[in-house]
Order: sequence, then C-alpha cells, then structure tokens
Amino acid sequence: MRFRKDAPPRWLRRWCPDEHVQSVAEITPERLQARGISALLLDLDNTITPWRSRQVPPEVAAWVRRMQEAGIQLCFVSNTRNIGRLQWLSEQLGVPYARGPMKPRRAMLRRALKMLGVEAQHAAIVGDQLFTDVWGGNRLGIYTIWVRPMHPREFIGTKVSRQVEKWLLRRLERYQVDENAS
Repeated sequence: MRFRKDAPPRWLRRWCPDEHVQSVAEITPERLQARGISALLLDLDNTITPWRSRQVPPEVAAWVRRMQEAGIQLCFVSNTRNIGRLQWLSEQLGVPYARGPMKPRRAMLRRALKMLGVEAQHAAIVGDQLFTDVWGGNRLGIYTIWVRPMHPREFIGTKVSRQVEKWLLRRLERYQVDENAS
C-alpha cells in the first residue's frame, strides 16, 4: 500500500511512509530498481528478526540473498544496544551495519549511505516503526517502507509508542493510494 506523502497536513508528513508492506518478503528488487533505488537501509528488530533474537526466519534470509544477488546493497541501521548480536547477524547474512546516534537522528543513516556510496534519492529505509525508521528516513529524503512488526514482543517503550502510532495511522489512512484503481 502506498501513501500520497504531499497530501497530509505538514505536521503529519514526518511520520508518513511512502509505502507499507506486511513483510520485507513483499519488497522486490525489480520494484526497487524501477524506482531508482539501489540500496536498502534495514532496521533489525521486528523487521529482519524478532525482537532480541538471532533467528532470521527462512523467508527473510532468502529475501536478503535475493536482494544481494540482484545487486541491491544492504546495510543494517539498528537502535539495538546489543552490538554483539548486531555483529553476529551482520556476519551471518553478509550485511554491513552502521552505528551512531539512534534513529530518527540522521547521523547513522548518513553513515550508512556513505558506507554504501549512494545518495539518499537512491536508497530506501525499511523498518517497523514510524517514530524511528520512517521519521529518520523522511528527515533525509530517503524512500520509506514501513513494515508490519514481525512479532508482538518488543521493548516496553516501543509498546507505548505503538499506541500513538495507531492514532497517527488513523489520520494517515485517508492518504492511502489505491494501487488497484485504474
């Protein structure tokens, strides 16, 4: 599902994703390449793995390989404090990571773009949170893909912010684009 990002009131635009998918597996390299996107900045918890987990679901691991084989560059941009887990997943999946001040601050995202050698207009950020992933990407003009959280278990602070997300999403619903309309 896509959104008309120029339509919401100015105060609401910062949290409006370009697109919403149920799982990263719905994102295809062909669709990205058609948009001129050659790099994905990936959130980790509840986007690639369940919260605090080292287990990558098989369909997500296959998706990572498909992106890599298609030449889409990947980089983790995670707010996790467990650096050992981030490094381990980076090694297992062959995906580098950028660290820095936490999203939605721009420094980590800029570092990731620099590591990959791409400009913001050729990148997308994929994540499960409006207040970190989407807002951070929107602040840099990166295409934002908001994904449904893969598991209900998460940080208590995230559980609280999910309530505000629900309120915002009710306001964003009217700006969805019907992709099936001709």
